[in-house]
Amino acid sequence: MRIDFDPESMAGGSFYKLLTAVVVPRPIAWVSTLSVRSVANLAPHSFFTVSCVNPPMVQFTSVGRKDTLSNVEATGEFVVNLAPEALFEKVNETATDFPPENGEFEAVGLEREPSVRVKPPRVAASPVALECVLHSTLRLGDSTVVIGRVVHASVKEDVLDDGHPEFELLRPLSRLGKNEWGVGGDVLELARTPYEEWRRKQG
Repeated sequence: MRIDFDPESMAGGSFYKLLTAVVVPRPIAWVSTLSVRSVANLAPHSFFTVSCVNPPMVQFTSVGRKDTLSNVEATGEFVVNLAPEALFEKVNETATDFPPENGEFEAVGLEREPSVRVKPPRVAASPVALECVLHSTLRLGDSTVVIGRVVHASVKEDVLDDGHPEFELLRPLSRLGKNEWGVGGDVLELARTPYEEWRRKQG
């Protein structure tokens, strides 16, 4: 038996809570930006994915109008920092709705480091930073999709295995439902089967 849910008849954020409980796990874009007054903002966004391969692009969604979105629109630059398990509490702290004039790096005690191609700083302790320039935004209802072209990537050596980032070394956080977070878990490895090989196996 199934239970049916109608988003148009559900009050407030009830359907949002349902969506975020079933679209899991969601990787986190820990986005750093600079305001026009050079205040460094840092906030986690759990609607995040790759948009394009060539040229490389990533996207995150701002639900409502937040400082991250305002800064990206004003400056055209941002950095997606990987949110690792080791910084779990710091990532959560940067989700606090600080006033725009309060920089999250200083507020929660995170060290920053300069980026190579863009002005917003990177999180020094994050193992991966994707430096991005704004490609476009798309307004959808109460949310805005932000698409950025990745112009530089920086990865710490200790999360690389033969030059490739390894999931078990990255230990990325993810968001689940309610106030739940995901960390690591079992890794299954299975190569894709070319069609001709699949057809041969069918006899």
